[in-house]
Amino acid sequence: MNLKELTWEHHKNAERQEFVKELMSGNITPKRYGTFLFNQHPQYNILEATAMIYNLVDIRMAPRIHEDYGELWEEFQPNQPPLLPVVKEYMNHIMTIKDDPDKLMAHLYVRHLGDLSGGQMIAKKVPGSAKMYQFENKDQLKETIRARCTDAMADEAKICFDFATQQFKEMMALDADN
Repeated sequence: MNLKELTWEHHKNAERQEFVKELMSGNITPKRYGTFLFNQHPQYNILEATAMIYNLVDIRMAPRIHEDYGELWEEFQPNQPPLLPVVKEYMNHIMTIKDDPDKLMAHLYVRHLGDLSGGQMIAKKVPGSAKMYQFENKDQLKETIRARCTDAMADEAKICFDFATQQFKEMMALDADN
């Protein structure tokens, strides 16, 4: 089995969440999507900052996520959306694995490869510019990530999928106005 097959059930579980259906419906409101981006940004930011120490992948999405959030949240100023509990949990987890490049790579595999692949469909359905899903050399980035991954990363990749699933559940638990 390869890494994709080893993590398939966790991947599918994340995709089955109600929030993902809302995200893919084309009907997610700017405020709701802005809330999602607000919660994505610190997770990507800490992961990418930590991974850069090891030169794992030459990809930085956090600034584009923040830009997308700013574009959508402009009309809702000065209030910020709620920060989901899973965000702090994820950031704490990244700090516990910061000295293990293989575990960090598993998270880049789940998050960044997902954005390079399925994220392209999401980009067509969400409000705003969706800059976080715009990449130069998309195929090259995919290959770079895949080349650094091994089957031994499956357990950590599953943990990352579980964090994503939890975030989707917490997004659904928010009032629909968020």
